[in-house]
Amino acid sequence: MEECKIQNLYNLEETIAKELLEKYTYPWEVLPKIEEFIIKLGESLNKELYEKIGENIWVAKSAKIAKTASITGPVIIDENAEIRHCAFIRGKAIIGKNSVVGNSTELKNVILFNNVQVPHYNYVGDSILGYKAHMGAGSITSNVKSDKKLVVIKSNSNKIETKMKKVGAMIGDDVEIGCGSVLNPGTVIGKNTNIYPLSSVRGVIPENSILKNNSISTNKIIPKE
Repeated sequence: MEECKIQNLYNLEETIAKELLEKYTYPWEVLPKIEEFIIKLGESLNKELYEKIGENIWVAKSAKIAKTASITGPVIIDENAEIRHCAFIRGKAIIGKNSVVGNSTELKNVILFNNVQVPHYNYVGDSILGYKAHMGAGSITSNVKSDKKLVVIKSNSNKIETKMKKVGAMIGDDVEIGCGSVLNPGTVIGKNTNIYPLSSVRGVIPENSILKNNSISTNKIIPKE
């Protein structure tokens, strides 16, 4: 399942977690390692650019943190990130440069690449969001199956056993998630893909696609900057 590999979903130059991600083939393999990596990396961060504001919480001095935000370590918040009013960061979170974590958004065991936006009432758990990924208001990742069985990544007739109970969504670079969408456990979305509002998403969605009314259109034309 080539479309699910880290190298095909993400530009690793756009995250402080590059060293961790490049050790693995599939992104969900990284999830159990995020906590340990944060603690190790945090202690080595440049003290001129980052400060430690709590137990295993490192924040870039250029980041903006609302006083009402709740942050539990281990966490790294990178340069120029914005953590808005009543954001709830439960730990094991890497928040990339220029990223936005908004009002009432909850994060747990995640990597947000640079320029990610989760700005309005989002839940993101046990997930990895690629460069410039954006989740519309009220869109969430579901990270546990209703039957509590281990998560399986499915693409047509192909399957990969994760051997994990908690796996959210692996969202590639430049993905747009429409408002009110639910990304079911083990969802993988290829880069440059649009998910229409109010979608229930599962399985592997190819890159350069549009998902609308549970129908996938491929060969999406990506405008050049």
